[in-house]
Parts: sequence; C-alpha cells; structure tokens
Amino acid sequence: MEQIGKYRVIRELGKGATATVYLCHDPDEDRLVAVKLVKFGADGTAMSRRLRKLFQTEGGIARRLDHPNIVRIYDAAVEEHQAYLAMEYVEGFSLEQHCRIDRMLPLHRVIGIIFKCCLALDHAYRQGVIHRDIKPANIMVAAGDEPKIADFGLALNLAKDKDRDSTFIMGVGSPAYMSPEQIKAYPLNHKTDLYSLGVVFFQLLTGRLPFRANNHATLIYKIVNADAPAVTALNPGLPEGLTPILRKALEKDLYNRYKSGAEFAKDLAAVRYRLVTDDEPVEDSLHFEMLRKLDFFTEFENVELWEILRVSIWRQLAPGVAVIAEGDTNQVFGLIVEGFVEVSIDGLTLCRLSSGEIVGEAAYLHPSDKIRRATVVTLEPTLFLEINAAALELASDELRERMQKALVAKLIDRMREVNKIAAAHGAPALQPGTASFTGGTRSQPVGGLDLELVPVGPDE
Repeated sequence: MEQIGKYRVIRELGKGATATVYLCHDPDEDRLVAVKLVKFGADGTAMSRRLRKLFQTEGGIARRLDHPNIVRIYDAAVEEHQAYLAMEYVEGFSLEQHCRIDRMLPLHRVIGIIFKCCLALDHAYRQGVIHRDIKPANIMVAAGDEPKIADFGLALNLAKDKDRDSTFIMGVGSPAYMSPEQIKAYPLNHKTDLYSLGVVFFQLLTGRLPFRANNHATLIYKIVNADAPAVTALNPGLPEGLTPILRKALEKDLYNRYKSGAEFAKDLAAVRYRLVTDDEPVEDSLHFEMLRKLDFFTEFENVELWEILRVSIWRQLAPGVAVIAEGDTNQVFGLIVEGFVEVSIDGLTLCRLSSGEIVGEAAYLHPSDKIRRATVVTLEPTLFLEINAAALELASDELRERMQKALVAKLIDRMREVNKIAAAHGAPALQPGTASFTGGTRSQPVGGLDLELVPVGPDE
C-alpha cells in the first residue's frame, strides 16, 4: 500500500485482529503520523458494521481529548470499504515490552509513568469519556518517559444514554485487565479505568498479573472474588507504601476505590518523593551478573534469575552475625554470594561454607517441620542473598520448579559427602563372592560411626 487518503505510506508499524497501523507522511503539515486502517467486508456483515461504529467512536471521542498524555487524533475518515484514523506518531515503546520479569523498568520510572496516566484518565473523565480497555499495549511511552494512552475505539461516551450505546457490552476490554463490575456487565464509570490502570501498575512492579489462571472461567472468578497478593510479597524490595495504593486501586468495592485519577496520582507522588535512589537498573544488572557466575544458578534461565532478584533481599553482614539460629521457626534460606560462614550444631562445628553455597534450605523444603536444627554464623564480611520463601511461593511455576530441583540436588550432593565421611570410618566392605562376615554382627559392623535411624513422632 502506497497511499491512504492524502497520507503517503512509509512502512507498516503493526497489525492487529481488525486493523493495521502504518507510519505515514502528512503532506499538509509536513509531519509523520500513524494511520490506523481497517477494511470492511463487501457484504456489510455485522462485524463490518461493528468496526465502522468503533471507528466513528474513536474519531469522535478522542478528538475531544486534548492532553499531553493522550494520543492526539488529527483526522478520521469512514468510507464505503474502509476507514482510517490519522493520529500522533509516538516514537518510543509500549508498556507491553516491560511487563516481563527480566525487562522491568526501574521503580521511579514506573511510578512516574503511572502518575501521568492517572492525570490523563482524570482529564478524559472530565470530558465525559472512559476508555474501557486500559492495558500495557495501549500505553505508549515517548522520550522523557511521557506516556501516551491510545486506542479509544472502545471508549464510552458518558454523555449518551449508556443503555442505548451499542459499544456498552460485557465483552469490551481485555479480560485480565477488566474490573469486577466490567466483567459482571454492571454500569461503568471512570473507576473501571483506574482499576485497569492498577492492574497495569501491579504488572510493571512485579512482572506478573495480580490474578493468574489456566482458563478463562477461573480468571473471571478470581477477579470477581479473590484478593490480589501484596506487591511487597512478590517483590520485597518495593516500598511498603505501594501496598495500600495497589489495594485501593484494585478494590472491588467501588466506594472504597480511588475516587479520581487525581487522588490516585497524589498517593503515587508521596511514594515517589520518598525514593532515595534512581540507580536501581545499574544495581540490578550488577546483581544479575553476580548470580549468573554462581554454579548454583547454572541451570536457571535468565528470566528466572531476574525473577530471583525480585523475590530476594541482598544483605551485607558483618563477621559474627547469626544468619540462622537453632530453635528458630522460620523459612529463611538463601545463598552466600561472597564471604564465609560456619554451620554448627549444639555448639560444635559441622562445616564451613563459602561463596555459592545454600544455607537454610532444609526448613524450606520440609513439608511441616520448620524448626532450625543448626546455627549459621558469618566468619567474615559476607554478602548474603536472602530468598523470601513467601514471595517464592507466589512466583512463576517455572521458577519454583527450578528452585526445587536445584535445592534437592544440593541436598543430595551434601548427603553423598556425609556418606563418604561415614564410610571412611567403616570396616573393609564385604567383597563380591565372599561367603562370610569378617567380624561383627549383621546389625552392627566392626568400626564405623554409631548411626541409628529412629522414627520421629508427630510431636517430636
């Protein structure tokens, strides 16, 4: 395609289920524009009529919105066999690219972007417009982290009678980002957009959606009935102040949800003001490289390592600090990144461990017994990666399975070492073809360690 109306086509930018977007040149204004084009079926089917209606909606509503964080519409045309929108060309990226755990944006940038989106949605509502399809793919980010909310094709004009608006249907929107009232086909107001923006915010902070399911029906049930996990449980490095903000944004009760985008933005500004460093991406990259070099993480995929960073806390410990103490009941476990520790039982040294070794894994792996049976104390300045067991349980299935396998393999390796030590104190073994014992009894060989396996009762 070389021409769309007066616009000269330069190249295709993207293609969706119903429309294709092209980068074009506007000869009248001598500027680059993005042109969304949809072709109608020749038979005038219901789908074609529906697409025509959506284009008329987007062209009519979006041109009323004049805000720096909403994609501007310059021109709209609905013809017999096609329709197109000429809009502001945003040279940047969509938030969809940064929803994965290994491609997350730094916290200060995420808060800044969502802050501006809140103000954009507040402006839209004041113009009588709600978007109804807020999701990462519909938020572009230009230079200077300026978000641009796009695709008002599913927008609802609150000035019209909602009962007669043909776009007011339950199916409008993307299920994972839909509010409970949108799923239940209740009358909508601007708070549905604030909920959807809360879902986007949650995903940018944690690398996952607040509600996950293997099928559509279960997802719908969770959105309507379940509470989202706290973001600080999934990413312990986040400020605690974000938990009440997300809880309020994702509130199922409309009366308790944010009343406006401006109110949402105000709370975000308070958290952003308290952030003391913008060096998060540099620090994360350094930590990633440190983990990548450790043997324990050899089999882990890069995306799983990035997820480890999100469920862990880095602790710089002085010599003589007890990382784990006998008798404690917790699931703290982690990995010695740098340094040296001593493991002891009843005041007697069991072993010493250095870089790359896991400690505390037994209590994490045991299905019921969380009592610590050993003490771990640092012998020198030690960098310890403390893995948050609660956050790990909420992590991806792939990471939990990989971690389980790695920990079990480490336990087996240590058991083999213990077996070698025990065998070193044993009597010569019975050789194949030997018909009789050289000493001792069937129940107790000569020499060796006096080991006995005793069944443990439920209260022991």
